Amino acid sequence: MRLVFAGTPAFGEAALRALLESGHDVAAVLTQPDRPAGRGLQVRTGEVKALALARGIPVLQPPTLKSHQPLEQLRAARAQIMVVAAYGLILPVPVLELFPLGCINIHASLLPRWRGAAPIQRALLAGDRETGISIMRMEAGLDSGPVYLQRGLPIEPDDTAGSLHDKLAALGGRCALQVLAGLEAGEMRAVAQPERGVIYADKIEKHEAKINWSHSAAQIERQVRAFNPFPVASTSLRGALLRVWQASAVAHQRHAPGRVIAVSSAGILVGCGDAGALLLRQLQRAGSKPMSAADFLRGTPLAPGEVLGQ
Repeated sequence: MRLVFAGTPAFGEAALRALLESGHDVAAVLTQPDRPAGRGLQVRTGEVKALALARGIPVLQPPTLKSHQPLEQLRAARAQIMVVAAYGLILPVPVLELFPLGCINIHASLLPRWRGAAPIQRALLAGDRETGISIMRMEAGLDSGPVYLQRGLPIEPDDTAGSLHDKLAALGGRCALQVLAGLEAGEMRAVAQPERGVIYADKIEKHEAKINWSHSAAQIERQVRAFNPFPVASTSLRGALLRVWQASAVAHQRHAPGRVIAVSSAGILVGCGDAGALLLRQLQRAGSKPMSAADFLRGTPLAPGEVLGQ
C-alpha cells in the first residue's frame, strides 16, 4: 500500500521500520523540525528522519501543517493513507481528509484510557497492570477516533517507561501491519470508543520527578519506574541533586519519611510515608553516570539517620 508516515522519535521509528520491512510503499515521511537538545543544545535529528534518509525516502519537516505548502506536498505524494506514530503535532482537518483511507494512529494505550501525550508514564504512575496498543482512525478530537484494533500487554513488576516503550513500539508496528492488511482487503471496520472510561494522559512535567518522601513506598517506586529514562526521579542528598534510577518498595516498620534506615551493598533503605520503605538500588550523583548502590556508597558513604530531600 502506498502511504505517508508521520512520526518523530524512536517509537515512530519502530513502526516505520516495520512498514518498510513488510514491503509497503512509503512515499514520504512527515516529521518535526530538527531542534536543539541536550546540555550543548546541539541540533538533533529524530530517529524517524534518520531512518527515512537512510532509506532514501523524501522527508517533510514543516513547522506547521496549517499552511498551504505542506498540504500540497502531502497531496503530491498520492498516498492512500497516512500512518501516524508519535508525530508530536496535531493534524488539522484538511490533512485528515486528504487521504482516501484517512489517517490511522498507533497509540500506546487501550483507549479510551490514557488519551494524550504520555500514556506509558501515566499507566505506570497509576499502577495499571495492563496497557496495550490501539490503532484508531484519526479525527479532530484528541485520540477520540474509532478504533480498528487493540492488543493488550501486561505491565511487569520491573517494567520502566523505557522497557514498556520498547515493547509497545514493537507491538504497535505489528498491529499497524494487521490493520493495513485489513483495510486493503476491505475487511477492517473501526468501532467507536466507549464514552465511559475516558482518562487523559497529560504531558510529563519535570517537576513531577521530584520525590516526596511522605508518599507511600509503592507510589514512589512507581514514580521511579515511570520516569526512567526521562526525566528520572530525583531527591537531594546534603543539598545536592540525587537521581534515583532503580528502587524497590519493601515491607518495613514505619520510619520518618526520607530518613536512611540501613545501608548495604544491596541498596540504601529509606523511610516513606507509610509502613514501608524504599530500597534505592541504582543512583546518580550530579555530573556522574548512573551506578549501583554499592558503587555509589564507595564514593559517598552514608550512615543510618541521614535524611534525603532536605
